[in-house]
Amino acid sequence: MDVTDETFQTDVLARSAQVPVIVDLWAPWCGPCTTLGPMLERAVAATGGAVELAKVNVDDNPRIAQSFAVQSIPAVFAIVDGNVADQFIGALPEPQVVAFVQKLLPALSEADTLAAAGDEASLRQALELEAGHQQATEGLARILIDRGEAAEALVLLARVPETPPPAAWPPRPAWSRAS
Repeated sequence: MDVTDETFQTDVLARSAQVPVIVDLWAPWCGPCTTLGPMLERAVAATGGAVELAKVNVDDNPRIAQSFAVQSIPAVFAIVDGNVADQFIGALPEPQVVAFVQKLLPALSEADTLAAAGDEASLRQALELEAGHQQATEGLARILIDRGEAAEALVLLARVPETPPPAAWPPRPAWSRAS
């Protein structure tokens, strides 16, 4: 996502309480920046949403660069819980960029590892360790449904808390809103 001086607080600092956010400070005229940017994008995309990327054009958003005391670009900062967790300056080789991003991933629990196996015994064991493990719950429910054991699947899925709808739910078409 592109981040501005105005959106930095929400898009980076607040978001970093949920997932690590990598801030890429760059400029269009910076050759190493144009090399590094796609490498960061690939490495972050490979995390499947476990890490997010915020791109900041320093020419258009000087306050962000000033807040990091950046004197050279590209400059990359990993933000976790509103704080700088790691950083580097300059373009790195892709394996080092990937390693930088991978260090930010949360460690897998034993239940995560079992759920990733995907077989019924592993999924049941994962649920013994973490009764509310979402991946294990969904995986086991799929197995039970495929086997025709819908009643047991429903009991299992009943443990999953419902997600409240967004505040503006159901959305109204723009034309129906009073101005």
